Amino acid sequence: MPDHPPAPAPLPADIAADAGPRVPFRRTPVDDATLLARAVAVEQQAAARRSVRQFSSRPVPRAVVESLIRTASTAPSGAHLQPWTFVAVQSPALKARIREAAEAEERETYDHRMSDEWRAALRHLGTNWRKPFIEQAPWIIVLFAQRHGRGPDGEKIRHYYVKESVGLAAGTFIAAANAVGLATLTHTPSPMGFLGPLLDRPKHESAFLLMPLGWPAADCTVPALARKPLDAVAVFR
Repeated sequence: MPDHPPAPAPLPADIAADAGPRVPFRRTPVDDATLLARAVAVEQQAAARRSVRQFSSRPVPRAVVESLIRTASTAPSGAHLQPWTFVAVQSPALKARIREAAEAEERETYDHRMSDEWRAALRHLGTNWRKPFIEQAPWIIVLFAQRHGRGPDGEKIRHYYVKESVGLAAGTFIAAANAVGLATLTHTPSPMGFLGPLLDRPKHESAFLLMPLGWPAADCTVPALARKPLDAVAVFR
């Protein structure tokens, strides 16, 4: 008798009948002790992450940056449209131009735009308008949000939950950089409109975040901070 492929499993009730192709998804079950050990190891690794403003000049291979961006692009996004563009800047001349423009905006912010309350909230971090890390780090990763996409024929494609999606991609990138041992920083010079023209981005993209990426300097220090305890950030019902 001829072999017949097995009939496909029926779709769950919450999956539309006209949904696209589907593939199996599996996780190898482990005992609770192993599961907890994994969770604690990830927690300890994440707890070592800090925002770094002093970078070594030691190069980071482009292949590593490419891998981190691919990892970041595994983040969930509205309708799986991945509305982000990562611009990786290695050129010293371009980094110098970015720093000059960023510091001009930051100086205006610190001198005139920032409220006394905001300035007081930042005081313990020791930040100011000077941003040498933009030139120190071997890479500057500028993350852009795509307000909409473009199809193969130039047609406009609507994007959904853009800010939420790009924020998730940023967090995934930061976690990935930390996991491989590199350091980064979330920098948002405000306003960030200068980054689009500097990096030749189309008008439907807007700068979301600037992240220096590299090894921390040998003499790097970070503020002595404590994170909120679990009962201040979580509720179990």
